[in-house]
Amino acid sequence: MVEGLSGSGLPGAEQASFEDISAPLRDVTFTVVDLETTGGSAKEHGITEIGAVKSRGGEVLGEFQTLVNPGIEVSPFIASLTGISNAMLTTAPRLQAVLPGFLEFLGDSVLVAHNAGFDVSFLKAGCKRLETRWPNPVVVDSARLSRVTLHRDEVRNHKLATLARFFRTSTEPNHRALSDARATVEVLYGLLERAANLGVSHLDDLLQLCSRISPDQRRKRTLADGLPAAPGVYVFRDSQDRALYVGKSKCIRTRVRSYFTAAEQRKRISEMIRIATRVEPIVCSSDLEAQVREIRLIADLQPPYNRRSRRPDRVAYVRLTDEPVPRLAIATKIRPGDAIIGPFASRRAASTAKETLESVFELRTCTKRLSRRTSSSPCIAAELGSCLAPCDRPSALPQYDALIERVREAINTDFSAVFADLLARMIELADHEQYERAAVLRDELRNILSGLVIRESHAALGAIDELVAARAVGSVWEVHVIRHGRLAGTTTIARHDSVPDRLAAVRASAEYVSAPERSLTAATREETQLIRHWLDSPGVRLVSTPTPLNCRTTSPQRLLSRLPQPGPRPHLETLISEPPAEARSNVSGARPGSVPARRGSSSKAPSRIRLLVGPGAR
Repeated sequence: MVEGLSGSGLPGAEQASFEDISAPLRDVTFTVVDLETTGGSAKEHGITEIGAVKSRGGEVLGEFQTLVNPGIEVSPFIASLTGISNAMLTTAPRLQAVLPGFLEFLGDSVLVAHNAGFDVSFLKAGCKRLETRWPNPVVVDSARLSRVTLHRDEVRNHKLATLARFFRTSTEPNHRALSDARATVEVLYGLLERAANLGVSHLDDLLQLCSRISPDQRRKRTLADGLPAAPGVYVFRDSQDRALYVGKSKCIRTRVRSYFTAAEQRKRISEMIRIATRVEPIVCSSDLEAQVREIRLIADLQPPYNRRSRRPDRVAYVRLTDEPVPRLAIATKIRPGDAIIGPFASRRAASTAKETLESVFELRTCTKRLSRRTSSSPCIAAELGSCLAPCDRPSALPQYDALIERVREAINTDFSAVFADLLARMIELADHEQYERAAVLRDELRNILSGLVIRESHAALGAIDELVAARAVGSVWEVHVIRHGRLAGTTTIARHDSVPDRLAAVRASAEYVSAPERSLTAATREETQLIRHWLDSPGVRLVSTPTPLNCRTTSPQRLLSRLPQPGPRPHLETLISEPPAEARSNVSGARPGSVPARRGSSSKAPSRIRLLVGPGAR
């Protein structure tokens, strides 16, 4: 019996993420958000305060509040309007310390804001600056809802203060984020009562009421009829049965229905809907299978309205060449025994890593194949003195060979010495207040370490003939068979099933996968990354594997965890020179937006160094 897969050991039901736009409004979780900012443009101004209230069925589930240091001055007008002064923001946390906590608080709920375009634009801009994925939640604008549910003779305008007086809210808006969010919650439920008189009882009704739906969207809603309410992949096809768009979802029916509501605002998708004549569903056993099938279908079918995953072959490695006088080169294919970093998602990322290492080790950058017996004409790098010039200085070959061995060791075995050297350079740059250069070096180091992390994880998965892993989802176990880093089979095991029989069946029916020859795994980079992230997710258990997945003490993953998260470039000086501060949060039922205490840093060291090198880096 496999541990954790017995019938009695199956867990209870797991709460699903919010995807059902047809849910009754009483079951919908709303997160009402209000931001205070330094101005009206998300490109030029910053957030000074975030307030949010999460509720369901009129009951408050939690609150989130924190001041935010925007890194720029607050004008006297804004300070007088909001009561938030520059002095109040001096010790407030930066956005990079607050935003992850807020996004976690938001979760899969529906985002509500008064004049939502303003608040959403600042949150999106913050995510973009911090290189954080915007979760793209369903958004409801309470101002728009007010305009379609209240008559002109009832309210003179649709400002929050006017609506708060109309609905006699217990909280009065005062241009502070949490107070305004609390008032908006009461306004929202007042407006929902009005909307009920118009026949609005479900979320999709509300979305249709709040935004105009195109005639094509309204006419094509029948394409979602009869689709399964199950996880899987869907393919929009035209009258000639050509694939237009491929997507995946935990619930095919509700996701496809969302394309025909006001929640869908993308222009290219609106064009696709006009052409589509049917939707082909492909039911999958798990979300991971759906993700993998999606990227495989996009690569095979090349649907014109998909933007990502169309060129899975566009990967690049940094490779140490096998020449008499080796150098670093960009490669798309590799051979066994190569010293490599990657695969990187783009040639640009690989080139950046290559150039950083060439600078650190003073390696030659010329591409000519050099002989160890005869000298060649010096290249530009040799004339500038930026490399050891093995091209025209045979006497430098022993020293260059030693450098190559250090490079090989750093790539294959232990990168910690290079990490320490670059960290020292970053600290020196910060000491001389060259914050931009320090941040560039930090990002270059992160790029290299990320490539090494992917190399190690992909090499480990690619070397395993067969790995079987499982995760409990609701009342069943999702079981996946992974061979050489490629998803080869998947199934679900319920309480009443015979675990050994089902495991034997899925292994027997799984795809045969041969060992990779010119890459680390038998799958695309994107597929192996999906598998890797799934294996790292909470609750996943290894059922069988011939080789344990180990992590060295000095592994790139551990080094990567010691680097600070990237922040917005315009405020790097403030980011590096100011110590981190905890966000002041008032949260019930959710994790607060705060910065965890840093351990292992000396209280006597300058604060800019502690923040630059990250916790425990010394």
